Amino acid sequence: MKTYKKIIVSLLLASVFAGCSKDILDEDAPAIISADNLYKDKAGFDAGINGLYDEVRRSRSGYTLNAVNSMMTGPAYIGTDNAYANYRDATEDIYNLWGAINNPTVELFQAEWAWLYETINAANTIIKRAENPAVNWTSDQKNLTLAEARAIRAWCYRHLTYMWGDVPLTLEESSGSKIKTDWVRTPVAEVRAAMEADWLFAEEYLPVTSELDGKMLKGVVQHYLAELYLAQGRNEEARDFALKVTTNSEYKLVTARYGVNATKPGTAFTDMFLNGNSNRSQQNTEALWVLQAELNVLGGEPHNVMRRYWVNRYYSFTLRGTDNVAKSPFIVSEEFGGRGIGRYGPTKWALSIYPTGDDRGSDFAWRFSYTINNPNGVPKGRNLGDVVALDRTSNEKTLNPNWPSTRKWDYASPIDPNVDRAYNDQIYLRSADTYLLLAEAYFKLSDLTNAAKAINELRKRAHAPEISEADVTLDFILDERSRELFSEEERRYTLLRTGKFLERVRAHNVLAGPKVTERDLLYPIPQAVIDANLTLKMPNNKDY
Repeated sequence: MKTYKKIIVSLLLASVFAGCSKDILDEDAPAIISADNLYKDKAGFDAGINGLYDEVRRSRSGYTLNAVNSMMTGPAYIGTDNAYANYRDATEDIYNLWGAINNPTVELFQAEWAWLYETINAANTIIKRAENPAVNWTSDQKNLTLAEARAIRAWCYRHLTYMWGDVPLTLEESSGSKIKTDWVRTPVAEVRAAMEADWLFAEEYLPVTSELDGKMLKGVVQHYLAELYLAQGRNEEARDFALKVTTNSEYKLVTARYGVNATKPGTAFTDMFLNGNSNRSQQNTEALWVLQAELNVLGGEPHNVMRRYWVNRYYSFTLRGTDNVAKSPFIVSEEFGGRGIGRYGPTKWALSIYPTGDDRGSDFAWRFSYTINNPNGVPKGRNLGDVVALDRTSNEKTLNPNWPSTRKWDYASPIDPNVDRAYNDQIYLRSADTYLLLAEAYFKLSDLTNAAKAINELRKRAHAPEISEADVTLDFILDERSRELFSEEERRYTLLRTGKFLERVRAHNVLAGPKVTERDLLYPIPQAVIDANLTLKMPNNKDY
């Protein structure tokens, strides 16, 4: 197993304990992990950095280590133009219905806020303790540690600003006597300035590649800087930083079949998402950042719930059997992607935008049909092994198992395909996304020729018809992002950054479109956060 996956549980917990310092302890306790006794040497800082990566992986794993009923960054994916909640509960209903149920008491908002600031404080602790002159390490080792911590801190503020707008900015370690109850919401512009400083520092000291899968790379922060500069209207800088990624041969697009199923039917595009193909060490040159997990390996937690959320609950699809009793013709299997519960699904619009022949809209990328595999659920007039096509012509609706789902997150446990958790390594960011940032930067600079060229790099790989500069509009770029990055990009952030959220949700999401309002451009500050700010009233976002 990879070294990165072998870190012991106590080291994974380093980020949680990183905020504990000697000023709240009566005596030294060498058996207890605290900032004071952890951050004394390179090994201790390595433990803290591994803890930070563990916190990042929670973005796809839920509130706690064993939770399967949540995805921490779920609010960034659905309720958009291309994705909706194919489920009914107090959380998922928000993204279809909006209105009063989108309010400050939502548990997921509180959990996400706490998780992001917990991670920020862990990063702040590492950054502060790295300046201790007594630590025995080289300047290169110190700067690499600082680069990883600062890159992840900025990544947290990226989530916070897109979710909530103005948020408290803290760049100092919080512990014991330093607990504040008078936080002020910092304007987004100031928070983004701090993010820029962190990512520029990280860009200087992070490596282009790493022997360890899952590590932060130079291309990751170059990508995020390009995105940040687009949000700020600094389009030339956005172009330049995107080019640093797209012109780097280490981050070249995957254009040929490779890996575990290379000799079987498939496409170069979909090969990247197969279990065993996601990492750079597995020939995926396009991968910039891959989240790591491993089944039954110490340090392999947390699991992820992407398959659980995005794969539909096909096993609840019922038809009348030969005995005229409604049964499902499908049972959970690895062939069908494992056991999903279909909390998230594509809108009808998202399914409709692929041109003929586009690999990204093919049966290798989407589950458009299932083969009858339940001997006890064969419907009248059908046989075991028959293919049943799913409906993709009606409008999206909730609790609908007769609806396509993406195959990017297919995974089945080798022990039991029915388990909820998935332990496959997963692409979090890839250079194809950067090509689309580059196209957007060129578009905003009125360089439509180069914008079309950037888009065509992806379309050629996907065997989609190439476009001309006359085809390039902001809406076309957003369409192309959906075709290429469905369920990968945090779609809400993209639409907010481009000022297209309300327009496109209303145009393309049948459920959310009639309900969403300007109020929903930001989520409410959690009530628990407002209540905890005892000595200074913290205002909520408008109309909450």
